[in-house]
Amino acid sequence: MGIRHIALFRWRDDVTPAGVAQVGKLLGELPGAIPELRSYAFGPDAGISEGAYDFAVVADVDDEAGFLAYRDHPAHQAALAVIRPMLADRAAIQFPVESGG
Repeated sequence: MGIRHIALFRWRDDVTPAGVAQVGKLLGELPGAIPELRSYAFGPDAGISEGAYDFAVVADVDDEAGFLAYRDHPAHQAALAVIRPMLADRAAIQFPVESGG
């Protein structure tokens, strides 16, 4: 069983497109920096349904140790240092998934 991590962000009203682009740049570097990541996807809400969060991250790892390695990795922590001041709200969950999906 693998672990899937999902994080949802709602940005503060003063967050700019440039700020969101910086988040995307930092997150885009993580798969190359963190070998424990098996699958990694992120992006802004598509705007299809009202009330959705603004941005999502989905990360798959092999196990709890892999999640902890991702969570605590310096490159991830550097991205979080940029993200946290931009947040109005955040939700996250980690749950087991069959390996590969």
